[in-house]
Amino acid sequence: MKLSISPTDISGEVEAPPSKSHTHRAILAGCLSEKLKISDPLISEDTKASVRCAKKFGAEVEEKQNELLINGTGGRPQAPKKEINCENSGTTLRLFAGVASLCNGFSVLVGDESLTERPNQPLLNSIEDLGGVAVSGNEDGSAPIFIRGPIQGGETEIDGNMSSQFISSLLLAAPLTERGVEIIIKNSLKSRPYVDITLKFLQKMGIKYEETESGFKVQGNQNYGKEKFKVPGDFSSASYPLAAGALTGDVKVRNLHPDPQGDSEIIDLLDKMGAKISWNKEDGIVELTEGDLKGIEFDASDNPDLVPTLAVLGTKANGRTKITNIEHLRYKETDRIEALATELSKMNVDIEEGEDYLIVNGNESELRGAEVDGKADHRMVMALSIAGIAAKGETIIERAESVEISYPDFFEDLSSLGASIEILDREN
Repeated sequence: MKLSISPTDISGEVEAPPSKSHTHRAILAGCLSEKLKISDPLISEDTKASVRCAKKFGAEVEEKQNELLINGTGGRPQAPKKEINCENSGTTLRLFAGVASLCNGFSVLVGDESLTERPNQPLLNSIEDLGGVAVSGNEDGSAPIFIRGPIQGGETEIDGNMSSQFISSLLLAAPLTERGVEIIIKNSLKSRPYVDITLKFLQKMGIKYEETESGFKVQGNQNYGKEKFKVPGDFSSASYPLAAGALTGDVKVRNLHPDPQGDSEIIDLLDKMGAKISWNKEDGIVELTEGDLKGIEFDASDNPDLVPTLAVLGTKANGRTKITNIEHLRYKETDRIEALATELSKMNVDIEEGEDYLIVNGNESELRGAEVDGKADHRMVMALSIAGIAAKGETIIERAESVEISYPDFFEDLSSLGASIEILDREN
């Protein structure tokens, strides 16, 4: 899809979409439990991939208005007879690799072209440590992936530098092993808040675990016992309308209650940059008014999904915005470091790319409309859309349909705030 965005002052209120991270985990838990009712799930391309996976492993899933009703496998998932297509969802592939490791027999997980380029070898190595078989059809850790279980449990060491999703996958599968699992994490754990989401979720599901000096221990022979789970709002997705307000007007975003999501950091970051922002935590409402922004330095090792938002905010900030420790962004739907540097440069932004950092010089930048490529990456498309609202002149974004991955109502929400958006070509 190709669309046009014109500069606009925006105002109004929207509701943050449900959390994608929580929805994925809840669907997996529903697959492994006897039954689970999920209230307010995110229904997007990524979470639909997880629903398909749950069905392939033997769960029954019924979608009602604002609910998913799952009759699960009772901890006994079955290896599917046919391959499982995870489409573009790396989260689905990695989390359900853990489910596959519990099955007696081979499961085959595949995905689209983007997914075949994303690494998974540390997770495959850990599954083998725990008694399974896990190999990449390309012999490089990428999909297609072949996994045979059931794993019995034990101890595994895994590098925390590449993706927190590997650790979350092991944590979610571990309770159903016979011996339990001890995960020893070497090097620093990137995106730690996403592991915290998993741990909090396990706690809500009645799963016992402990954090050790070197990682985590999860007891075996447990069950996912809770029958209801309500999905909270998504701070990652909310960062885009909040950024739009900081750049061009005022915005109120509802459905943002305190949660382990690391991207709730966006509220403090906007405050530090000079936006006028307040958060009523009890009511879950964030209100923000445009202010004179200033550049900041930010270590984004725990908050990689905020990097596109921060880079765009930096284009209108006084001084330099430096975002560091982001090398793991090179392994997302696209190389987001290179993509942000390339596409924002087209919009007359002074931006410097390093192996693990981005520097945006706001004083040397004057956002101008341009033709840019969303790279079929939902976070790139949303960030470039916010830049287009604040730029001088028309911005045209190619491959914009990927917002369906995490925020299906994104363009409708922006339009409700007054943004001028026109779809030029749905088939692009």
